[in-house]
Amino acid sequence: MSTATPRSVAEYLEQLRAALVGADPALVQDALYDAEEHLRGELREHRGMPEAEILAKIVGSYGAPEEVAEIYVDKENVVRQALRPPPQQPRTSALGRFFAVGADPRAYSALFYMLLSLATGIFYFTWTVAGLSLSLSLSILIFGIVVAVLFFGTTRVLSLVEGRIVEVMLGERMPRRPLYPPREGSMFKRIGGMFKDPRTWSTLLYFVLMLPLGIVYFTFAVTGIAMSLSFILAPLAHLGWMLGIVRIDWATEIDFNSTMLVPWQISDPLLFVLGIVLLFGLLHLARGIGKFQGGLAKSLLVQ
Repeated sequence: MSTATPRSVAEYLEQLRAALVGADPALVQDALYDAEEHLRGELREHRGMPEAEILAKIVGSYGAPEEVAEIYVDKENVVRQALRPPPQQPRTSALGRFFAVGADPRAYSALFYMLLSLATGIFYFTWTVAGLSLSLSLSILIFGIVVAVLFFGTTRVLSLVEGRIVEVMLGERMPRRPLYPPREGSMFKRIGGMFKDPRTWSTLLYFVLMLPLGIVYFTFAVTGIAMSLSFILAPLAHLGWMLGIVRIDWATEIDFNSTMLVPWQISDPLLFVLGIVLLFGLLHLARGIGKFQGGLAKSLLVQ
């Protein structure tokens, strides 16, 4: 069902937003940014002509809102199919499904994100607290407004950077374009709109939350990797010591057989199996955390 030809940029964007109802919010933000950038560029090139007349010509070349929405949805499906990892063979047994996570690349990338999150969390938290403190302390001065605008502008850039990290490592579709800056109204009205934008404050909330979340993610990742690898390598080190391949000076003074509660013939295989189980369990945990973090980023960073 075709709609009336839009007579203003705002009307075109509203029709495009309506045509993209149900689509991914990140896709909607990208489509609206591209459309507004193109429309504003055309208006600047044809100054003096009525806006409705220019838009009537643009609809014929750039496309009606419904056509543009269909193109974006189709292109998104093509890209999603191309980037989707190869399908895994379905596992019928619980044991097979448990170990199948080892073939999921998203589990490894999510584990790497957990290790990286401590550094990014410290940076985001420090930047947010320092920026807010500086902006509030200088708010009584005219210069404080400039500092606040620069701070909130950088948070939008950082949200795009975090979005790219989340999309690459966690597989959650995030915006690839920023929010289009408002052009109408006075400078103070545009600045006020930025302060009133809920996404400005939800982005700051996300940056603050990244510090405690980063600590938890990093702790889980490092502890899980250390425990699983130590359990896996301990029997191998013990076997190497008995064969004389590995030398441990202090071990010559200890009689392992007399100090161990369980004979090494039983404990070593059990430790090795337990290490394997812990390693694959860590991958399951990383994949679950990746889905949670992706959903959190989508809800707080996407317009």
